[in-house]
Formats: sequence, structure tokens, C-alpha cells
Amino acid sequence: MKGVWRKVSVIFWKDAINELRTKEIIGSVLVFALLVLVIFSFTFNPSSGTAKLVAPGILWVSFTFSGVLGLNRVFSVERDNSHMEGLKLCPVERSVIYWGKLLSSFIFMLAIEIIITPIFLILFNLPLFMPRLALIIVMATAGFASVGTLFSALAMNTRARDILVPILFLPIVVPVIIAGVEATALTLEGRAWGDMSTWLQIIVACDIIYLVAATLAFDFVIEE
Repeated sequence: MKGVWRKVSVIFWKDAINELRTKEIIGSVLVFALLVLVIFSFTFNPSSGTAKLVAPGILWVSFTFSGVLGLNRVFSVERDNSHMEGLKLCPVERSVIYWGKLLSSFIFMLAIEIIITPIFLILFNLPLFMPRLALIIVMATAGFASVGTLFSALAMNTRARDILVPILFLPIVVPVIIAGVEATALTLEGRAWGDMSTWLQIIVACDIIYLVAATLAFDFVIEE
């Protein structure tokens, strides 16, 4: 098991080092996400009751569309430099490649969310310390990244990949987004854990299903 995770970490660090050099994904995605938040913050008065009602949706709209933008770039290095064949020739199982890319997607999305969420809470006059919100974001992001990485690989060699990923990906990930919005709304209202247990269970169930299905399907997806 240690050997498998070491190989996964090698793929992750390859992507992380490349991103630290180019800042291609985080820079563009962060600007887009912040733009969405700022536009909505001017549209709704943060002190009004309407703003509190739509705040969870605004947060997850920002996460969703910035996530889709980032997922389009998951295999960009391999696609642009024709490195995918070399990656497939590595003496590792295809599931290791998937988990390495999944870890990259997950960490990159979390990095954006760590920056976006405090700004969102400030713009909408909400408390900054909300550990339950952080847990919901992490759980939902895991499911989002797991299925998003698979569809990013699927669309890698297509000409319309920027359009194909959202079309294929968003209908599948809708349950996680809806559950994330509902759980976030209950959290912002200060409700108890028991009130959001159903939505948390949906997120966990979707995470498990997505991770298992994507791991099994990845071997077929990256074949020509």
C-alpha cells in the first residue's frame, strides 16, 4: 500500500510543481471565482434577508464553475506536450494515474476554496469561523473532483473538450452540488448536525459511488 501511495504522490507532485511554476490553473480559476462573488455581492445587499437566502447558492455557483474551469486543465500538460502516452507506459496500474490526478484536482480546488470562502463570508457579513462549513466543502469537493477527473480524461483528446466536460460532468455531479447547497444553507442558519444529516449522507454516498466507479472506468477511458 505504501508503494501505491508513493506512486500516486509522484504524479501529484509532478502536477503541483508544474502549477507552481506556471500558475496556469490557480491564477485563472481564482480570478473567475472572485469575479462571480463580487458580482453577486453587488447584486444583493449583504444585510438583506434575500442575500442570506441566496448566499449558499452563490457560494456553490462560484465553486462549481471555477471547478469546471480548473478540471478542463487537469490533463493539459499531457495533452499539449503529447505526454499521455509516456504516462500510460509507466509501470503502474491505470488506477494509480487516476488517483494521482484526482489528488491534484482535489488539492487545487481546495486551494481555491480556501481563498474564496473567507472572502464570501466577509462580503455577506457571515462569521469567519465555521468548521462545519469547511467539512461540507471538503466532502463535496471530493466527489466533485473524483468524477470531474474522469470526465476530464474522457474529453482530453476531443476538439470540443471545453464544452464537452461541463455537458457530461454537471448532470452527474448535480446530487453533490444540491446536497452541498442545502447543507451549507442549514449551516449558515446555525442549525444542528441532525438537521443536515440527510444531506451529509447523500454527499458521502455520492463520494463513494463516484470514487469506485471512476477508478474502475478510468482504465477504459484513457484508451484510444
